[in-house]
Amino acid sequence: MKYIEMSKQVLEHIGGVENLNHVEHCATRLRLHYNNKKLVNEEALKEIENVVGVVSKAGQVQIIIGPDVNKAYNDFLDVSGWREGQSNGMVSEEEPEEKKAMYYVNKFGSFMASIFMPIVPALITGGIILAFRNLLINYFGLDMESGTAVVLNAIFSAAFTFLPVYIGFTMAKRLKMEPIMGAFLGALLVSSNISGVKGLSFLGINIPMVDYASSVLPIMLGVGLMFYVDKFFQKYIPETVKYFLKPLFTMIIVVPITLIALGPIGTVLSEYVGIGITKLMNSVGGIAMPVLSAVYPYMVMLGLDKAIMPIGFNSVATIGYDPVIMVMGFISNLCIGGSALAVATTMKKDKSKKGMIASFGVTALCGVTEPAFYGSLIMRPRVLIGTAIGAVSAGLVAGIFGLKSYVMGGCPGLLTALFFIDNNGGLGNLILAGIVAVVAIVVSFVASKIIISKTEKAN
Repeated sequence: MKYIEMSKQVLEHIGGVENLNHVEHCATRLRLHYNNKKLVNEEALKEIENVVGVVSKAGQVQIIIGPDVNKAYNDFLDVSGWREGQSNGMVSEEEPEEKKAMYYVNKFGSFMASIFMPIVPALITGGIILAFRNLLINYFGLDMESGTAVVLNAIFSAAFTFLPVYIGFTMAKRLKMEPIMGAFLGALLVSSNISGVKGLSFLGINIPMVDYASSVLPIMLGVGLMFYVDKFFQKYIPETVKYFLKPLFTMIIVVPITLIALGPIGTVLSEYVGIGITKLMNSVGGIAMPVLSAVYPYMVMLGLDKAIMPIGFNSVATIGYDPVIMVMGFISNLCIGGSALAVATTMKKDKSKKGMIASFGVTALCGVTEPAFYGSLIMRPRVLIGTAIGAVSAGLVAGIFGLKSYVMGGCPGLLTALFFIDNNGGLGNLILAGIVAVVAIVVSFVASKIIISKTEKAN
């Protein structure tokens, strides 16, 4: 019942269901998009039981719940009666921050989060299954041609090969089109008749050969075009035939343009991005990684971690691994966990709060940091210095020795450590990840503990 009671209070302080225009969630946050900011009582939201924290963004308020956010999301939908696409007749309020740069940064981050976060469970499962399969083949004698190996590989392929289908669905949904049309375009791209096939043409125009499996940018460009085409036909096709003709005309226009122009352009851009990231990490990785790891918690706070996720997906698809996004997230999350555990072990009087913060620390070590960051660290800014010291130390090791993640997706932490096993099942990179993890946790814990002992009184 805890999320039902919470949902009732959240609905009251958000201004009621009539003040909502979109409801979604990510790994830890219930994201409520509102029409009128004046109806939102943020201070009251922060006081609600089971709300870890509240983050205000342009046009939305994010209620931090933790790993149980899906349950809270479903309970909120039941309590509020909100359904996507419903019209409440309320006109959105023009917000002063709309003209500021951070408004657009927040909008972009929220948009990317709504596209990629729903896909994360499939990617985590597929990545861990691939790593497990490689371990069985290389170290436990599993025959690569056996039924078990084939099934395990099929699970991985279902998660990553069909990534354009998933992105097409979630992006179309976020743009308030029929989600199935985005998935339809993604399925076309990965079709065996299109992906990697030579000699194709349409109305005499040659179609470049492109392998769309696991690709990101081509489907995003295609669905972006679909949004404007769909909007045009929505306006001009008569209501009586719109259900049949709008999707037909939309695909007739979108498919050729995507295959002939947007898909190949997206692929070329992806390759250049991959090459650029590789050169960057090979030349200044020892400097870049410590800095990126230290600032990553604030990127999460601003929602920028979601905005840069496509870079990681693109790297895995083009160069076979991600040397940046998952690595800095892995280091940062472990350091936040280490600092939160330092806070918990320092507390003596309030045992219930000590246990709660300790659980936040363990959750952060597993990859979900918002409860620890907002529930124990952000109100102790000096402790965040200890977090940064751990991140810089571990980032130096990772940057100098070139730590890589061979799978992209999910919340990087101890539970996704198998992502560091290379595609051939080699354990060298995993051992490096283990060393980086020890440095991150131990240094951040010790540094935070020292800072607490010198600057704060135990509670």
